[in-house]
Amino acid sequence: MSLGPPELIILLVIILVLFGGAKLPKLAKSLGEAQREFKKGSDEGAGQASASSATPNEPDKPAS
Repeated sequence: MSLGPPELIILLVIILVLFGGAKLPKLAKSLGEAQREFKKGSDEGAGQASASSATPNEPDKPAS
């Protein structure tokens, strides 16, 4: 299932009606920031996963 041009236009009109023209720039900015944070977090998570698999495991320490 994919969205074609008519569906996207209808979706944009609904968003415009719900949020109004004045709030759309703020909404777009916050969505862009959220996307950047998500990418940054996923890149850090992937880097940590590859770094942790490259280092050997420490031997278990006996409980005191």
